[in-house]
Amino acid sequence: MNSNSLIWNAGWTAAVQRPSEGFHKNWALEGFADQTVRQVVRVTGSGTSARIKLSNRYGTAPLEVAGATLARTDKGAAVRGGTVRPLTFDGATSVRIPAGGEIHSDATELSVALFDSLTVSLYFARPTGPASFHAQAYATTYRAAGDQLAAADPAVFGETTVSWYYLAAVELADGGPARHDTVLTFGDSLTDGFASTIDGNQRYPDALAERLAAEGTPRPVLNQGIGGNLLLSDSAWFGDRAVDRFRRDVLDQPGARSVVVLVGLNDIGFSEIDLPTYKPNPDRSVGELIAGYRKLIGMAHDAEVRITGATIMPFKGSEYHTPAAEAKRREVNAWIRTSGEFDAVADFAAALADPSDPDALAPAYDSGDHKHPTDEGYRAMAAAIDLTAL
Repeated sequence: MNSNSLIWNAGWTAAVQRPSEGFHKNWALEGFADQTVRQVVRVTGSGTSARIKLSNRYGTAPLEVAGATLARTDKGAAVRGGTVRPLTFDGATSVRIPAGGEIHSDATELSVALFDSLTVSLYFARPTGPASFHAQAYATTYRAAGDQLAAADPAVFGETTVSWYYLAAVELADGGPARHDTVLTFGDSLTDGFASTIDGNQRYPDALAERLAAEGTPRPVLNQGIGGNLLLSDSAWFGDRAVDRFRRDVLDQPGARSVVVLVGLNDIGFSEIDLPTYKPNPDRSVGELIAGYRKLIGMAHDAEVRITGATIMPFKGSEYHTPAAEAKRREVNAWIRTSGEFDAVADFAAALADPSDPDALAPAYDSGDHKHPTDEGYRAMAAAIDLTAL
């Protein structure tokens, strides 16, 4: 099948990060050697053909992928019988991706419905070195010794983490002549889904995709959050600064037409804490943050993409919270609500605040760390978005 003859639509993405230890056990620094990695993702599109994108963006040497398969997921590491599709790359079953490079597989025929879960298996015969990855997946990834690309027995995958490795996107084609309009969600752990139920697809972008479908207007919704991400500073742990990664992670995505931006919490909070993982942590002014938002707005408008600004949610009781940090949050939120510079506003702060203490999350929405929501809180975020603004 000729991939170039198809119109590719977004199905699923993850923003790629530098290898690091992260907050959860992961395999990014050690990489892989004579091992198969099996990863499960849920798509917010549909099609009759599929392809994947692999990223060696932060690799320091070429990445050799000895083999890859795509299948529909059964449960856990198990795949549905009869759905395993060997993937090729320019006709070959293996591929060498240069350091800093990314590559799409060829198209494979596979019937994929809205909200299907797909399983991507990658076999690395030779040592990969540290792996470009997405740290906070909140989905289980599985590892097995040897070539287990077509393994039917999930028991061979005896090791797990909750990160994704090298996998940057799944794209779908349905034979139609047009590209589907895509909604991007962009920001930090509040978009990434920190504290949501693992394997539950309970992040707010998941709930937003479900809400759009329920309203009869299904559209791909891509999650381009990175836990710990900052608007204005690069982080070895938490990704490139939002103003730098916005073009590739949002504007360059298939069919990008609308984006919801929720970022700035860590620029405010990191400066209040002396932790190695929170460095760099300059004391950012509200003016600097607004300048950063204006940069995102300008890039979006230049690309004819609508941009919704989301208010920063309450975090009283967390390690970030000080009088100075709270004052910044209030001032930033006032600007987001009243400046008119965003095309629309998603007032997450108002939607999730405790009515008796608006500087804190409502108890039902507080996961326990006083800054990240529960699954119910993430659903409340999705409910607070004006769908017509998308």
